[in-house]
Amino acid sequence: MDPSIKLTLEDGDLLQNIELYRRLVGKLLYLTFTRPDITYAEHKLCQFTASPRQPHLQAAYKVLHYLKGTVGQGLFYSAQSDMKLSVFADADWGSCSDTRRSVSGFGMFVGTSLVGWKSNKQDTVSHSSAESEYRAMADVVRKTMWYRFLLEDLWVHLCSNSSVL
Repeated sequence: MDPSIKLTLEDGDLLQNIELYRRLVGKLLYLTFTRPDITYAEHKLCQFTASPRQPHLQAAYKVLHYLKGTVGQGLFYSAQSDMKLSVFADADWGSCSDTRRSVSGFGMFVGTSLVGWKSNKQDTVSHSSAESEYRAMADVVRKTMWYRFLLEDLWVHLCSNSSVL
């Protein structure tokens, strides 16, 4: 999706065929299991399934166009990578123009393999970008600890590193 375009609930004309939009968004949702690169765009499009408008359908078509040009991409899990847990997190302060809530997300890697990711709106409205980043970091630390304990329960030994939880 074009990051400069802000989709809202009221912009544009209502679609005549709502089912077309819903079927397309549903199929894209299925693709997020193997194509996490479209997860943010897909979840953004899912917000408008109740009353989709023309700009929402155009954004969905842009996602299809992106998928057509990147057919060979997807998840790759290497058998030769180290067992180091790495996590990257970020937050976009007040990015939802309808609710003014921040969007936060993270990507979690074991070695070079992506094993967990998420992008969602934060539960509350943050008063500053620092508060938004703090909320995102607190959330990702909780999730990282859960993944770490899960891997230990599965007897997966992680490499020790001072930057890894």
